[in-house]
Amino acid sequence: MSNLTGVEFRPLTIPASLDADDTADFREFSRVRNLISREITGNDDDAMTAGELLPHYQSDADEIQHAWAVVADGAIIGGVGVGIPLEAGSRIAYWIIELLADSHGRGIGSAGYTLVEQTAREHGRTVLEAWAQHPDAVGPRLDAPTGFGSIPEDHAARFFLRHGYALEQINRKSALDLGAADDTIATLLAEASAAADGYRIVQWHLPTPPEFVDRYAWMKSRMSTDAPAADLEIDEEKWDAERVARHDTRYLDAGQTMLVTAAQQVATGELVAFNELVHGVDATAASHQEDTLVLREHRGHRLGMLVKCAGLARWRAETPNSPRVITYNAEENRPMLDINEAIGFVPIAYEGAWKKVLA
Repeated sequence: MSNLTGVEFRPLTIPASLDADDTADFREFSRVRNLISREITGNDDDAMTAGELLPHYQSDADEIQHAWAVVADGAIIGGVGVGIPLEAGSRIAYWIIELLADSHGRGIGSAGYTLVEQTAREHGRTVLEAWAQHPDAVGPRLDAPTGFGSIPEDHAARFFLRHGYALEQINRKSALDLGAADDTIATLLAEASAAADGYRIVQWHLPTPPEFVDRYAWMKSRMSTDAPAADLEIDEEKWDAERVARHDTRYLDAGQTMLVTAAQQVATGELVAFNELVHGVDATAASHQEDTLVLREHRGHRLGMLVKCAGLARWRAETPNSPRVITYNAEENRPMLDINEAIGFVPIAYEGAWKKVLA
């Protein structure tokens, strides 16, 4: 039975900046978002300040963002978000519902989910996809249809199943202890450098230098087509210099630092592989490894190991007080998991990727 007395789904005001007058809801929404993350993960590795979050909640030419604060008895207890990618012909809407644990079981999530489907339909979207972390637990489990990995049939899984979703893929969340990895990274970097004959490393911090923009844009577009996606529907993204600029500005406005490490083919000057490392305003907190890709036609030269280890080596020199790096990979992406495991990444959690096609 639902108990929604005193519950409101209030459209979240996304201020132009944190210097504006209308920031109270967004600041509290951000604080509660971090509490929810801590409840799920047991740590603050995914915490972000309101200033770091704000640019990522702004709609732009690539995606429309919708967000609501979930308010119960006058206090924000969670949020609902729907992202509408603006690729030509896209059928997809991405969404998230986050609630403090003591509000579970009241039907609040299901009420919020009505906003998700309503918003998707208003934008003509029929494929809904979402990701959720599923902490390990005893009891019944759900196997990924890919044949790689399983998750417990927990509160979140039951919510997705109840609303007609299918589990499509499992992602591994891994962590690298940076303080213990220096020697391994140095050894693997030397080996990969020797194997990558005809390639060299180039690195930059955002914003992307003009001479690398076009090729970085091409590699970012290939992330949407070349990474393992199981039976999820993924738009083929179109990246150009303007989209790279929007991407860079989002991170810079958030006060985040991103290091891009790329492999360049010496003979052509083309960038053919890349890796991204990010930290927020607090350089003593966990770092995050974001996109990594080796273009298919350049695989077999240990370029994945090369860009990851070259990036981590410089990261250690520049960000010595970050204790660990967090990354996500599809469980079936054995080539990338092999690289991560050799470096020293260990699995710490798993997330399910869920999909529903609307009638």
